[in-house]
Amino acid sequence: MAISKKIQGFLGSSSWIRKMFEEGVSLKNQYGAANVFDFSLGNPNLEPPLRFKELLRLVAGKDIPGMHGYMPNAGYPETRSAVASCLRKEHGVLSLSAEHIIMTCGAGGALNVILKTLLDPGDEVIIPAPFFVEYRFYVDNSGGITKLVKTKEDFSLDLGEIDITFTEKTKVVLINSPNNPTGKVYGEATIRELTALIEEKSRLYRKDIYLISDEPYRDIVYDGVKVPSIMSACKNSVIASSYSKSLSLAGERIGFIAVNPEMADAVEVVNGMILCNRMLGFVNAPALMQRIVSGMQGERVDVEEYRRKRDMLCDGLSSFGYRFTRPEGAFYLFVRAPIEDDIEFVRALQRRKILTVPGSGFEGAGYFRIAYCVDDATIINAMEGFRQTLKEYLKF
Repeated sequence: MAISKKIQGFLGSSSWIRKMFEEGVSLKNQYGAANVFDFSLGNPNLEPPLRFKELLRLVAGKDIPGMHGYMPNAGYPETRSAVASCLRKEHGVLSLSAEHIIMTCGAGGALNVILKTLLDPGDEVIIPAPFFVEYRFYVDNSGGITKLVKTKEDFSLDLGEIDITFTEKTKVVLINSPNNPTGKVYGEATIRELTALIEEKSRLYRKDIYLISDEPYRDIVYDGVKVPSIMSACKNSVIASSYSKSLSLAGERIGFIAVNPEMADAVEVVNGMILCNRMLGFVNAPALMQRIVSGMQGERVDVEEYRRKRDMLCDGLSSFGYRFTRPEGAFYLFVRAPIEDDIEFVRALQRRKILTVPGSGFEGAGYFRIAYCVDDATIINAMEGFRQTLKEYLKF
């Protein structure tokens, strides 16, 4: 056997998202892209703001010695300072500075660095489900153990279930808000109750337990919903984020870690993360993108476009009889399948050239995910197929 047994096992349970995306490529080659309705991948279809292209030309045209060379592993000081300045206003944590920011290769890189820094082998990470499946791999990369906790019917946190999942081995609670795949935003009261629970367990087990929030969708929220600050609620908190979704820069792999300055061991934690950024082979975040995002703090894509697409999709599916909780943020709709076997239903949609992702891939069996970060024509032209597929199963 060429590959390790662990990786062979992971291949068997690897991301349904990529699996469906790759099948979509095959269908498009066979039938033409216009005849395949691909909702599989959360790949933003909106172009970056105009400011991005202006800065890209400006920065690329500058003659700066060593512009494409190494920099401090945490990133350019001016970039970290710009990020910190923006976060200070957003989170109301006045002591947050460049020293608490580490630039990373996207939010995925950020999470791997954070977990590598905090976890000892056997430490447990509590994750509410449904969840982004890659988290399990990130935890395993650092020798940790994933402990999943089901959310409530509306995908809000079940604090009672989280409570009984804590053990003396718990080191981290990892949340994602707005959530992929559900679009749920955890409100301020929930975050404060979760913080109180973490602090209670920290006292009980006489150890530091950390709250990590994965926030690449923080700026993509609708209907006046606001994403509360974990930093203003929880001292032992760390944010992982990226510009993949807010600026439509998914392929550029640029993100950051923000460590709460009120954390007792903040300096040691930051130094550990800087080391792990290097140890994991990331070394540093892309130089060109660091320079550009320095000048794009507070910018974002037109979120109103995603809201419009959400409403177009939700209104259509609701009229056919599909059941779901309307998402508060991100650009995913998590829909209840009309049968228990969500994989079978996704395959039925695929026969009508509609590509979605089974909820089982997110530990949300009985649902399927639709990524609506697509052009309007994809949503409009897929509607009849959605209607016919549901009608087919409602006969039974």
